[in-house]
Amino acid sequence: MTAADLGHTPGLYYALSYWLSLSVFLAVTRRRFALGRTAAISALFFLALAAFMHLTDGVGSWLFVLCMLVIFGIQFLAFLYLSGFGWRKALYFSMRIFILGEFAASFEWQMYYYGVTSLGMPMNAATGLLFLVGIHALVYGVVFAMERHYREQNGELTLSGRELAVVMLLGFLIFLLSNLSFASANTPFSGRYERDIFAIRTLADLCGVGLMLAYHIQLCEMHARLEREYLRKLLHMQKESYRVSTESVELINRKYHDLKHHIRILRSELGSEDKLRYLDELERDIRSYEAQNKTGNKVLDTLLTAKSLTCQDLGITVTCVADGKELDFMKPTDLSVLFGNALDNAIESVEKIADPDKRLIHISVSRRKAFVRIRVENCCEEEVRFEAGLPATRKDARYHGYGMKSIRSIVEKYEGSMTVKIQNGWFELRVLLPLPGPVEDDGVSAEAAE
Repeated sequence: MTAADLGHTPGLYYALSYWLSLSVFLAVTRRRFALGRTAAISALFFLALAAFMHLTDGVGSWLFVLCMLVIFGIQFLAFLYLSGFGWRKALYFSMRIFILGEFAASFEWQMYYYGVTSLGMPMNAATGLLFLVGIHALVYGVVFAMERHYREQNGELTLSGRELAVVMLLGFLIFLLSNLSFASANTPFSGRYERDIFAIRTLADLCGVGLMLAYHIQLCEMHARLEREYLRKLLHMQKESYRVSTESVELINRKYHDLKHHIRILRSELGSEDKLRYLDELERDIRSYEAQNKTGNKVLDTLLTAKSLTCQDLGITVTCVADGKELDFMKPTDLSVLFGNALDNAIESVEKIADPDKRLIHISVSRRKAFVRIRVENCCEEEVRFEAGLPATRKDARYHGYGMKSIRSIVEKYEGSMTVKIQNGWFELRVLLPLPGPVEDDGVSAEAAE
């Protein structure tokens, strides 16, 4: 490389920066595949990108624009495939990946240019490698340290079309400003000398990275506030639902006992076999409305009875083996949220099954040493996709999917653990809660209790 080559950043440097940027964002969002497979596929992406940028290095301005669109498209497809996100979220992160890669490459080359031309450093492979490793380690190390705090929000973030458009427009303007001097020196915002051109490009890209990060943080915080507000309203609605269910179940039980009393009186006064048979049928019909769930926990009994009545109308069979007394340490509202959401999700899934023999839900609550085990299982024929360990809703993610999040928040409140999985045609929700108070060391871990 000669001094004249310093005015042009090699395409290979940009390919490396785009690849490192992609790798960092996969680390702070999510990977669709295991680490080894992800590394192999991303390596192919790097080779394809490096080959394309090497072949198109030094093309004219219009071809340059077309080449950059191809490069962005390759990067978008790579992130879309490796992350498993939908196209909208993948496009959003791809623009952030692209601008970060632009900044890292321009910043590294500017510092190398400054070191050689102003500090008198030798222009050789060792110097180039020093700046290449040092600057990229600094940039991507700082970005990873900042972005990793938003890993969970990144996985759950939902984007509107307007929010995506803002980021795409911002990325386009940043790229236009940073490369304006390379396209034409005859604009009020262009530089004429290499040092000025590099400074404009690096500062524009730096502003782009900062603006996109600030916008992303605002999006995460706004969605977190909306989620907290929605969960608060949902909790209030569930409290009201529990209150109404309690009153309804008590009323049904009173009416049931009154009807049993009237039937006994009528039975003692009637002698006709047909009339007695009619009374038997009537008694059998109303027996289904008696609260059959006697778990030892009043809150759980009320919830199970209310949901059982719903299931009877839908032709769903519910079986329950529960020691409700083990749940007495939980607040009634927390218990209502946990089981209410779990059963609502199960009912919503099972009622889609056409085969009546598969419309099944099973609930169990038992103690295992120092833990309480809760399992809610239901037959499931639909394909369920998981995001961040929870089932991804098929509905509008802005207004649905909070049931599992509510359950998880309750489990975390009691320092428990929760697992969700599909196994042998059954959807299984398993919750493990430690019992409060001093417990003797029995050598049983949470994993063993599960």
